[in-house]
Amino acid sequence: MPPSTVRGDTLSSSLVNYLDQVGIDHEAATPVYRQLAAILRTRIEAGEFAPGRPIPSETTLMQQYGLARETCRKAVRVLRDEGLVTIVQGRGAFVAESRD
Repeated sequence: MPPSTVRGDTLSSSLVNYLDQVGIDHEAATPVYRQLAAILRTRIEAGEFAPGRPIPSETTLMQQYGLARETCRKAVRVLRDEGLVTIVQGRGAFVAESRD
C-alpha cells in the first residue's frame, strides 16, 4: 500500500490488533502484569478506549489474556499510578480525562 494511503489512526489500529494477537509471553523477563499494562496503555493511547469510558473489567481481562485476577489488578494499578486511568470502587477503571 502506498504511504499516502496510510493514516495515523490506521497505524494505531494495526498496532493494537498486533498487540492483541501477540498476547502475553509468560516466559519473558518482563513481568506479566507489566506486559498487560503495556497492552492496555497502547490501546488507550490509540484511542480505542475514550476518556471517561471504562477499560475492560478484571473478569474480561482474565478471560481474554488467561491471567489471574491479581495480575490484572496490578496491571490496572500501574496505569492508575501513571495517571492514565482512575479507579471507581464498585464501578471499575475509567480512562482519565485528558490533561491538556
